Amino acid sequence: MSTRTLSTEPDTATQLDTAGDLLSLLRDTTTEPRPDTQLEALTLAVAADLPVLLWGEPGIGKTAALTQLATALDLPLTTVIASVHEPSDFSGLPIVGDDPAEQGVPMAPPDWAVRLVRAGRGLLFLDELSTAPPAVQAALLRLVLERRIGALRLPPGVRIVAAANPRSSAADGWELSPPLANRFVHLQWAHDTEVVVRGLGGTWPRATLPRLDPGKLPEAVAFARRAVCGLLCARPGLVHRLPSGETRRGGPWPSPRSWEMTLHLAAFATAAGSSRDVLSQLVRGTVGDGPGLELLASIDRMDLPDPETLLADPAGAVLPERGDLRQAALDGVVAAVRGRPEKSRWDAAWALLVRAAQSGPPDVVVVPATTLAALRREDWDVPATIESLAGVVSLSRRADDAAARTKSPTAAKARR
Repeated sequence: MSTRTLSTEPDTATQLDTAGDLLSLLRDTTTEPRPDTQLEALTLAVAADLPVLLWGEPGIGKTAALTQLATALDLPLTTVIASVHEPSDFSGLPIVGDDPAEQGVPMAPPDWAVRLVRAGRGLLFLDELSTAPPAVQAALLRLVLERRIGALRLPPGVRIVAAANPRSSAADGWELSPPLANRFVHLQWAHDTEVVVRGLGGTWPRATLPRLDPGKLPEAVAFARRAVCGLLCARPGLVHRLPSGETRRGGPWPSPRSWEMTLHLAAFATAAGSSRDVLSQLVRGTVGDGPGLELLASIDRMDLPDPETLLADPAGAVLPERGDLRQAALDGVVAAVRGRPEKSRWDAAWALLVRAAQSGPPDVVVVPATTLAALRREDWDVPATIESLAGVVSLSRRADDAAARTKSPTAAKARR
């Protein structure tokens, strides 16, 4: 007589179904609006239809950010690992037709390119770009700039974003070739601990396209052109400057192409009302740190109030809030007084310095006050308001010394 043992353990299929349910719960996340400058810079460059290259160490979430971006923008994501492809995968595969002598040999595009064209829109993600050999990088030039793969042209609705690891942390990494590097907006991607913790808890930042103000579009274009062209007229050496080091050539550097990209980004940032931090990331990621910072400084000077307007109404003058801009505005006022020295203008400048010391950091008035004191003529009385600045600098003594030097350099030397 035989007996059978009945198993009380669930079968394998049931266990896999349960595991699938658990995985679905782990993947179930949500998003929230949250200020994030690097994410805003990325979405602004995507909106401007410029190729973006995210630089960052392995494992910090570049791929996850692109996946979330594609979902948030409702764009189908196509990921292509550049390092595992041949040059012909991007330049097109030769296909021999019926009569090559008459029709030539067409270059057939890969299947992922065909799918993007059929969809008419999408986000093309070129991953592991820094591990692609030089031959593959050369084949990518036309794809990134002209959006062409063989005889196929990607539709305007396709955006291109790439990711790369620094050569020191890339597997068999290569430096980017200068022609390819100059076609991208380079953004440094770093992790934010609070963002990571909240994301692992199920809530990630929400990527949204910038809200462009239709009424500001002509003004934004004019502002961007004035800013870029004004800087390049003053600094013509910045129009094209190929870095000397191989490593720096693989990053952002100034050229007519990258300046055009910078102009587009400045216009988009202006129309969207983006912060200075976002604009800083974008322009430095396009033309490099040095030229980018010069452009930002030039833009700051464009926003400075007219010195003559400030001198005309010191009591109602509106001074910049930022300390460096406030000092630059005061320096401009002193320069205006030096250009046309009159007692009334000298008094108005002192009134502005007092107003600046009372409404902001008092140290910003030290240098302009010292210069203004030296502009005093011997028949000009020191304004009574100057005494309120005595705690910042000894302005009355400086003014007296300046007057003494004007009357008699020998007497001024004896006093010292």
